[in-house]
Amino acid sequence: MNRIGCAVLAAVFGSIVAVVGVVLATSATVSASRPTSAGESGGIPSGSLPTDGYPWHTNIVATTFWVGEIFDPNAADGSQVYSTYDSNWASNYGGCDGVLVTGVCSTEVRTASNGYFPSQMTPRQNPFYLDLPYDDVNNPAAFAQRGSVIPWAQQAGFKDHLSDPSVSLMKNRWVELRRGTQTCFGQIEDAGPGQYDDAAYVFGSADARPQNTRYGGAGMDVSPALNGCLGFADLNGDTDTVSWRFVDDASVTPGPWTTLVTATGLQ
Repeated sequence: MNRIGCAVLAAVFGSIVAVVGVVLATSATVSASRPTSAGESGGIPSGSLPTDGYPWHTNIVATTFWVGEIFDPNAADGSQVYSTYDSNWASNYGGCDGVLVTGVCSTEVRTASNGYFPSQMTPRQNPFYLDLPYDDVNNPAAFAQRGSVIPWAQQAGFKDHLSDPSVSLMKNRWVELRRGTQTCFGQIEDAGPGQYDDAAYVFGSADARPQNTRYGGAGMDVSPALNGCLGFADLNGDTDTVSWRFVDDASVTPGPWTTLVTATGLQ
């Protein structure tokens, strides 16, 4: 190629580089300045949440677990065949809350077409379940202080059982969860993840962060039904976040989560 051709090519190439530079700079500016929406992050600005009722816990990492799951056979808390409140959880629930793949209980995508219920089994208990890191029965520290930290502990139906280890004040309790524009409800049926007496986070009013540092710092596990209802980005990940609070029975909005309500006590 002659020198004139080289000069022309160099000029063209220089113009392309300049244009690309402008595009990249503009893109970086837009990306840096554009706020992340609640629907993208899973978080909800605290100002948009109702201020009545129990306090909100905002932008909490939520992982997914399911009845029948065994994610670590060598860990004391590595199986969902049983829960801290039900030693026969899988059997009482009705089996694997998902699909069996070569004998292994795996999760599955849940959709609104059947109310987020499992596709290959009929549950005997509410498929909208979750856990929080406060085991008020089997953890000695949590049991000892439950009368002073659990907000409803002094209410009728609970205060007479504060010293009774055969009664849980947490099991079956309703929780409201929000992610973006989605609002769903679930019942507490286990304790975790990672911690079992994290009263400051679970019951505090200062929006404290969970003590747990495992599983992406998760502050709760949610069932596949809640994963689908809330529109999680991951079927079984540790990056989705929610905002949540306790609610009384009367404040639970009717929905697929009220189709089958769990009412059994400790098993």
